[in-house]
Amino acid sequence: MNAVAGGVRWFLVPAGMAARRMIADRSGLVVAVFFYLLVSVTLSSLWRAAAGHQGSVAGYSADSLTWYAFAAEAAICGIAVRLVDEIGEEIATGVVTAEMLRPASVVGVRLATVLGRSLTLLGVLLVPGTALAWTIAGPPPGLGPMVALVLPAFALAVTINVIMQHVAAAASFWLRDIRAAWFLYQKLVFVLGGMLLPLEVLPDSLRTVASCLPFMAMAYVPARLAAGHPAPELLVVQAGWLVVAVALAVAVFAAGQRRVEVTGG
Repeated sequence: MNAVAGGVRWFLVPAGMAARRMIADRSGLVVAVFFYLLVSVTLSSLWRAAAGHQGSVAGYSADSLTWYAFAAEAAICGIAVRLVDEIGEEIATGVVTAEMLRPASVVGVRLATVLGRSLTLLGVLLVPGTALAWTIAGPPPGLGPMVALVLPAFALAVTINVIMQHVAAAASFWLRDIRAAWFLYQKLVFVLGGMLLPLEVLPDSLRTVASCLPFMAMAYVPARLAAGHPAPELLVVQAGWLVVAVALAVAVFAAGQRRVEVTGG
């Protein structure tokens, strides 16, 4: 029991500190909110124009596409844009190597810190984002069920994304420059993750590929639910990818630590 309590404390303390720092950074929050609203309004306007006043796109009405756009952007904008690159640079420059001297899990503390910051920012973005989407498109379809499903979906989406970015960044234990990996990761999230467009718009073969990858759990799932398509099974999909992501993160950081110990940094 004490070990469990200690593990929880090691997670909550850095997460809480990161959340407080995020709230204290007022200018950073203003910029983040402005960027999020600008991108969301632009993307939703494009999709509303494509759907037309009474039409639809791949089963989404103009109003549901507005909610989709705002939700998908919130799930992604809550995370630092260059997180993969930043983590990779810290690995390459030895910052992470120094952190390995601590008794706590390196990947655990890092995940806690980034999640504390990202989930806090997500909460901040959702307030004006919901208000503006409501103003443009009216209330979200199926408000009660939507809230019950979407809020957990948002939390899972951000968590999976953060963990998988750590997995991608761990390539820096073996490669000096991972900017190409960061670029590829972002584009996969944009397209196969459903950030720029609903997966239903993709050709059948590409949609099948997207449904088998973790990126769809990072933007498409909360956006699909927010657009008024109640599908509780999507949360099960997210939970499965969360387990996979955690296992991968633990494995690659352990392998990276062994490499550092063998090569001496």
